[in-house]
Amino acid sequence: MELDDAYANAAHIPGSDAYPDRWARQAAAFREGVIEQGLAELDVDYGDTPRQRFDLFLPRETPKGLFAFVHGGYWLRFDKSVWSHLAGGMLHNGWAVAMPSYDLAPQVEIARITWQIARFCEVAGQMVAGPIRLAGHSAGGHLVARMAVPGVLPRRLAERLAHVMPISPVADLRPMLKTSMNAQFRLDEAGAAAESPVLQRPVKGLPVTVWVGGDERPAFLDQAQWLADAWGCDHVVDPGKHHFDVIDALADADSKMVQTLLT
Repeated sequence: MELDDAYANAAHIPGSDAYPDRWARQAAAFREGVIEQGLAELDVDYGDTPRQRFDLFLPRETPKGLFAFVHGGYWLRFDKSVWSHLAGGMLHNGWAVAMPSYDLAPQVEIARITWQIARFCEVAGQMVAGPIRLAGHSAGGHLVARMAVPGVLPRRLAERLAHVMPISPVADLRPMLKTSMNAQFRLDEAGAAAESPVLQRPVKGLPVTVWVGGDERPAFLDQAQWLADAWGCDHVVDPGKHHFDVIDALADADSKMVQTLLT
């Protein structure tokens, strides 16, 4: 369809086929190390379907708060097991890290996935005291942006949000109507608008940073700009990074991305 190529990332990233296996190996090695230290709680239920589970990684000391990372994959693919290593940066800074899986389209609608992530935040937030910082990548960027909108999270939970970082987000879902993927999303104009953070406003005073790779597809550069403009929030274009490697910095405790999340 008209916008299929605009939103096709893998076709425009050299060696893209190798990334999923690489992520999975790094994630498995990370989990093994944390499990050996007795600092992981895996497959914590937050809902009544098999994919409504999250992993919680804990620092040695009392956590400073909770960081949650929500994965991408166009609401169609991947699960929590592929991204565990990205917990490293915040974990080494003393934060507990939660990473959820969620049900995927076309089994559920995107609005239902938003609801599931809100429920995940509630359950994880009950397990770890203190402030909450959220990041999500691509479709996950959409989902954490939705958590920043008043009324999506319970008020007391929303009051704990300290920073939200949509990374390479799909912030306006209306272009998805012009992609072949919409056969699985089953969005119409009203549904796409209702799930588009660019048409909403964040919780007043909540720090939000929209992050995107400088070498990403023009559509994702646009999406990031649209959200930053709509919300009047900080906007970082990371030079030399594409859609697949822009998230690597989450594994580095001293990276600009992690340090920004901590502000």
